[in-house]
Amino acid sequence: MTMIRSMMMGAALIAAPAVAQTQTQMNGEAGAAFAKADAAMAQVWKTTYARMKARDAADTSRGGGFGYAGALLESQRAWLKFRDTECVIEGGEFAGGSLQGMAMAQCKTRLTGERTAQLRKLEWRR
Repeated sequence: MTMIRSMMMGAALIAAPAVAQTQTQMNGEAGAAFAKADAAMAQVWKTTYARMKARDAADTSRGGGFGYAGALLESQRAWLKFRDTECVIEGGEFAGGSLQGMAMAQCKTRLTGERTAQLRKLEWRR
């Protein structure tokens, strides 16, 4: 590495302020990220559930519909239980510690994002 490049990198490190956060702040950010992901999933849920109800109403081949909306509702309830239980397990790595809540919120955010994508895929199906 050249001397000039070393000096430039050193100057960049000095100029960049360190961002220190408390665990409380990190927990708050993780909680806010989860709330945002949960709100996004709720919005997609409303649309997907309405489409499944419409699909049920339009399907007369089985005497009033197959029950897509009911199946989706049952699936969502089971998924919520799975998500919450899975995140207790993931948070257990830090059981009793200050990271446990953050780990659980990050887990819920990740799984909720994945579920939102699954629900979106169902929206377009008719």
